[in-house]
Amino acid sequence: MKVFQTILMEKAVETGKAVLPVIGIVLILCFSIAPISPGILMAFLVGAVLLMAGMILFTLGVDMSMTPMGERVGTCMTKTRKLWIMVLMGFVLGFIITVSEPDLQVLAEQVPSVPNMILIIAVAVGVGIFLVVALLRMLFGIALPPMLVIFYLIVFGLAFLVPDNFLAVAFDSGGVTTGPMTVPFIMALGIGIAAIRNDRHASDDSFGLVALCSIGPILAVLILGLIYHPESYEYVPEAIPEFSNSVELCRYFLKELPEYMKEMAVSLLPIVLFFGLFQVIFRLVPMKSLLKIGIGLIYTYVGLVLFLTGVNVGFSPAGNYLGQVLAALPFRWVIVPIGMLIGYFIVRAEPAVFVLTKQVEEITDGAISSGAMGLSLSIGVSVSLGLAMIRVLTGLSIFWFIIPGYFIALSLSFFVPKIFTAIAFDSGGVASGPMTATFLLPFAMGACSAVGGNIITDAFGVVAMVAMTPLITIQILGLVFRTRAAKAEKEGLETYVSAFDGMGDMEIIEL
Repeated sequence: MKVFQTILMEKAVETGKAVLPVIGIVLILCFSIAPISPGILMAFLVGAVLLMAGMILFTLGVDMSMTPMGERVGTCMTKTRKLWIMVLMGFVLGFIITVSEPDLQVLAEQVPSVPNMILIIAVAVGVGIFLVVALLRMLFGIALPPMLVIFYLIVFGLAFLVPDNFLAVAFDSGGVTTGPMTVPFIMALGIGIAAIRNDRHASDDSFGLVALCSIGPILAVLILGLIYHPESYEYVPEAIPEFSNSVELCRYFLKELPEYMKEMAVSLLPIVLFFGLFQVIFRLVPMKSLLKIGIGLIYTYVGLVLFLTGVNVGFSPAGNYLGQVLAALPFRWVIVPIGMLIGYFIVRAEPAVFVLTKQVEEITDGAISSGAMGLSLSIGVSVSLGLAMIRVLTGLSIFWFIIPGYFIALSLSFFVPKIFTAIAFDSGGVASGPMTATFLLPFAMGACSAVGGNIITDAFGVVAMVAMTPLITIQILGLVFRTRAAKAEKEGLETYVSAFDGMGDMEIIEL
């Protein structure tokens, strides 16, 4: 019990460090240059409490359930030694966990004139296919950089053919579909598969699954853009709710809570059934461990329900309203540095970022610390929010940012250690989770409506920008890491040679 309390306290401290700076920034803005109504402010604060409680339970539940489940399934799939079984299981797994991803429902609502279920199935098929590609890459030891270059050339080739109104949403989909439900399981799956391999590149190849799975949704939405030609692309954002008193606010949260309880139950069920089938057939874990996984799944479920209720009901309206107020100021350019400041801190509040940084630190035995990862991600997302706000204010096409960004990222992949490339492209999908979709995207939409821009072309694309910049910053971290390692090795060699020469001189003197 004492150990559990210690772990819970650690999770609470981590969550506080991640979320409290964002709350502080919003409050300072609200009481200075961007006044908002008391009702929206109260909803934001209640949402913040739910968000923090949800993150604590979610991260605890992932450690107890999703991570061991993914590792056991990955190990079991590899042990079968039958390629067709692995391909089939990989596709089914990729499909069901994508359908389970709550952020995909948000994306489906945002794409005009495409039926929700068609979009969800198309994106799920895309992730399923690319999860199979990622598994085959691991099994056959294929280098990640050339694959990324080939697939992104296909992506940009299609991007030039689709209408502009599909473009930003397509690139957003790559980040949105690798969220809190997908990332922990897929990353653990990679670690489980890599554990079977004994070669020295196994740990490097355990990363990169999320990177490839992020490409599938982009291609799926781009293809839909070629097929569907709707008469209207107009997007009508939902009205921001107002509350006259605390009782109204409480009723609104209680009204929305059952919806997210149902949504998360539907989301978790396919993963639970999939693991249950594996457990019955292969006896993956003993009964004691199975009980622990069951408790962990309860924590994960409750945590995600609280988290999504908090960010959707509390954070999202506040983000939209704040964006409108800031962009309506006479000095509207201030939204660029404010966006960068919010971006720097908000990425630390993404649930899947906790999972990624911890697993990176464990796999590399502390060589790549969670602190260095967190700083690189924060810098990357800060830059991306600044660029996204420039897009909102100017109406520049997303091509002016995405093409140079991916060119730099893909070029760096040939010069940094393999593991940094895999981690960097994984980080892009991880950084663009529910906090981005439910706070930063509404923030950009509010700003875009205030300046009279096109929401579909100018506001959408925030998730894509957040997914892109970590690819560069994490790989720059890899260059720094390689330079320092080479310098340390050189200094060690010089010390050895100096000592050897000194010993030789001593022998001569003695003779």
